[in-house]
This record gives sequence, structure tokens and C-alpha cells, in this order.
Amino acid sequence: MSLEIKNLSKQYANGVKALNNLSLTIPTGMFGLLGPNGAGKSSLMRSIATLQSPDTGSIQWGEIDVLNQPEEFRKVLGYLPQEFGVYQRATAQDLLDHMAILKGIADKKERKKTVKTLLHRVNLYEVRKKAVAGFSGGMRQRFGIAQALLGNPQVVIVDEPTAGLDPGERNRFYNLLSEIGENVAVILSTHIVQDVQQLCQNMAIINRGELLYEGKPGSALASMEGKIWEKQIEKDQVNEYSKRHSVISSRLAMGKPIIHVHSELDPGEGFRPVEADLEDVFFSTIFLADHVEVTH
Repeated sequence: MSLEIKNLSKQYANGVKALNNLSLTIPTGMFGLLGPNGAGKSSLMRSIATLQSPDTGSIQWGEIDVLNQPEEFRKVLGYLPQEFGVYQRATAQDLLDHMAILKGIADKKERKKTVKTLLHRVNLYEVRKKAVAGFSGGMRQRFGIAQALLGNPQVVIVDEPTAGLDPGERNRFYNLLSEIGENVAVILSTHIVQDVQQLCQNMAIINRGELLYEGKPGSALASMEGKIWEKQIEKDQVNEYSKRHSVISSRLAMGKPIIHVHSELDPGEGFRPVEADLEDVFFSTIFLADHVEVTH
């Protein structure tokens, strides 16, 4: 089963057009939604999560019309928002039990078993009697996944889940999300390309509320073959090179910028071809879309 999003648009009262006639198909498995900050990712996630209504468009999950049957969709939805608040003094066990009640798990014995199973699954059972407010960022995110999994959801949304996590916690979170994504549709909304490269079988890139790419990461990488070139230059040369070439990114190595250029042909000037990674795909897609918009 797939989540079918068609012609979704959303404009806020301040005039910002967050979504612009966006259509997207999200199948079961890990799906990466990439975009820079302000691209419209959170607006899309909030629309899917039935937290806001778009101006136009539709979202369908099987027989459920998400926008017109929000209560039905919430029964099969798990959501970990970007900002995840908790009660200050509540323990992990008590808070998850409370959330299970809100999710409709009324039977006390069933609820107790569910809470225990989920705390084990996210490796928090040993600290179940500690206040969630005192958890590290990674522990809190794992607790967030536990609450998102209450009720065995068919669709799970995670919005910028690894921002601020150290490498160890990020890897633990990757493993957890990968395990979840074997059986349900997990939508991973992020601006961190590595998250999508590590986890996702399918992906989309959006910017300014518009869909720029939809497909498999491997196909996106193949489309960039032979088109990415790099060169190390002096710091004061970046602007100069940007005027002559399609500079998609710049990073420092030993104090000097290494620039990546998108070009169908050898740009000369000492550039060397490099194998594209998903970061090159991301930056090229954004750059080329902006360039086409400017030239028109």
C-alpha cells in the first residue's frame, strides 16, 4: 500500500507558499524526504499528520481519505515531530502508559505488555523509571519512536529526527528506524543527506514547496555519473569560480575550499572528475532548479 499525495498546496496568512501543487507517492519502507530548511518539509508532514489542512489537494492511504477522515487515519499513524515535549517529572514508563491510553489501548494488561515491549525495543527498559525530561537527546528521540509505535501504526512520520545527536546515538537511531521500516511506511523528513543515504530505498527532494525529484537514491546517483567535478582553490577564489561554473557546494579541507561543480563536459582549469554521492545529487538538484527559475 502507498500514501498517495496529489496536488497539495498550502499558503499561510503571511503570504508564504509552503506547498505548491505537490504530488508524491510514498510506498511501504523507508522514504526519505530531503530539502533545505524552509523547503516545505514540515508543512507537508503536518498535512499528512492531519495537524493542518492544505488549501487544495488530496491524501489517500488505501481506503482512507486522510483529509476528510482524519480520525480514521490517526488510528494507523505514528508521529515523531521535530519538537517533542514531555511532562517534566513523568517517568518513561508512566508517560508511555499515559500515551497508550490516549491511543486507545484501554485494557490495563495489554497496555502494560505493550509499554514493556516498546521500551525493550528502543533499549530504554533499564531506565524506565527515570524522568524523560532528564534523558539525553538520543534517548529522548528513542522514547519518541516508542510513543510513535503505539498501536502498531501502518505509517510513521519522523521529522528531523537526528538533528543534534552524537554519532553513536545517530547510529542507534538508524538501526531502530531501519528495523521499523521493514513492515510499515516510514517517512523520514530531513535536511541531512546522510540520513537518507544510510536508510532509504526511495526518496524525494523538495524546495520552495515544489517536488524536484522522486525516485530511488541509486537512480539519482546514476543520473549524476560523469557530471561532478572538484578542485581545491584559495578562499578568495570561490566567488570568482562561481561566476564561471555551476558551483554546487564548497567544503574546507586543511583550511582550503574544495568546490564541486556540475558540468556535462570537462570544465577544464584543473578540475578532476569525482564519483557523485547523494549530497552532490541534492545540491545539484536544488542548484539546477534555482538556475532554471532565474533564467526564466
